[in-house]
Amino acid sequence: MIYRDRSEAGKELATKLSTYKDRDDVLVLALPRGGVPVAFEVAQALDAPLDVFLVRKLGVPGHEELAMGAIATGGVRVLNEEVVDYLKIPDRVIDSIAATEVEELKRREVAYRGNRPEPEVKGKTVILIDDGLATGSTIRAAAQALRQQQPARIVVAVPVSAPETCDEYRIGVDEIICAATPEPFWGVGLWYHDFSQTTDEEVRDLLERARKSEKEMAHSG
Repeated sequence: MIYRDRSEAGKELATKLSTYKDRDDVLVLALPRGGVPVAFEVAQALDAPLDVFLVRKLGVPGHEELAMGAIATGGVRVLNEEVVDYLKIPDRVIDSIAATEVEELKRREVAYRGNRPEPEVKGKTVILIDDGLATGSTIRAAAQALRQQQPARIVVAVPVSAPETCDEYRIGVDEIICAATPEPFWGVGLWYHDFSQTTDEEVRDLLERARKSEKEMAHSG
């Protein structure tokens, strides 16, 4: 299946998550930026609150699309040791790239959340969403960071994944739901007609719409 865009992918993914609908303990967290339009549709379908969880890929110098690891909120760093060892990437290079990404992480915290506090994760069932999984390093870093906040359960959900990456044990979560695991996989973007970059403005708009929807639900309830 090739999705029209991330919004359609989110609606399709939501059909695989119906057991989590109308539950007080569920929180949907999106990986910005591409995961936000997907997660918005899921949160709307499940009547669940939506927020972002910030994580940044550490790209190989000169081949930034190839992840050698990732960092996430809470000072978590995950390295893909196979890539690092094979390419003999020195620690100083990793540290330099990580330092740059930490600054971007901080910028996005302010851009997307403003003065609002981070969502309460402890004791919650967290559905962690991105627009797809290739190596899984980014979502693995996010899961490790989330574990430190003691959620009751971490569920990773994506519209499309490399078959070998769609694995709870490999990613380190309680459950993983991949709407499609095509083979050969090649890359996430191939499974979307429109895979254009999601902007900061779109992220802020979707989060604001989700908050308004949540307030309306609380008022009517």
